[in-house]
Amino acid sequence: MSTRTDVRHFNCRIEDRIATVQLDRPDRKNPLTFDSYAELRDWFRDLVYAEDVDVVIFAANGGNFSSGGDVHDIIGPLTRMDMKDLLTFTRMTGDLVKAMVNCGKPVIAAVDGICVGAGAIIAMASDLRIATPEAKCAFLFTRVGLAGCDMGACAILPRIIGQGRAAELLYTGRSMSAEEGHAWGFYTALTDDLDTDARALASRIAAGPNFAHMMTKTMLAQEWSMSIEQAIEAEAQAQAICMQTGDFERAYRAFVAKEKPVFEGN
Repeated sequence: MSTRTDVRHFNCRIEDRIATVQLDRPDRKNPLTFDSYAELRDWFRDLVYAEDVDVVIFAANGGNFSSGGDVHDIIGPLTRMDMKDLLTFTRMTGDLVKAMVNCGKPVIAAVDGICVGAGAIIAMASDLRIATPEAKCAFLFTRVGLAGCDMGACAILPRIIGQGRAAELLYTGRSMSAEEGHAWGFYTALTDDLDTDARALASRIAAGPNFAHMMTKTMLAQEWSMSIEQAIEAEAQAQAICMQTGDFERAYRAFVAKEKPVFEGN
């Protein structure tokens, strides 16, 4: 199955088995709409079956990552919905995070400028995050009268930066600077050449054993709810499966020959 690039509500291109997606309203700092939420959710859901993509870069556009839910297209209509429709919406937004976590491909968020609200959640739900020094990330839900527990933030963010730091950001809604995000482990690197460095990281991952990357991503997600004993057993099974792949044998033969392994993803 091939990955769809004929999307309507965000940009998508595929090159060298790397998919680059970005929200496409740079004049408004790339807000999300009902349509872009749904189309991104469906795209990431389909990605688990795709054979032409090994890594995803969720990129900034026009100097900003995302300003979150569109005030006019989302926030306004939400104030007029009943509880049933509101729950349908909040479940849909959560389904985007679930789809990203379960897509089977490493996702790199390349963050520049404004990265707030649901945009911050998308960065949080990615596997890796790199940013420019100008990146400003805020989980600003309390600033619009909502709880900080949006789209999995209370579960995922503390696992990345720690409970106390996450609590402070979620209670206050303040902006986390790029330097703070890097020091706290939210970003793995800061860079002045975001596109180049994101592409280099994606290429490095894409050159690796991609079936094994899928297993790694699966275990990272599933082991949250496991005991240590369950996790060790699950990893034993996952590793035994990976030991049956051609990439495992290719790595061994390359080591014996003192060569760099060339992985094929199977």
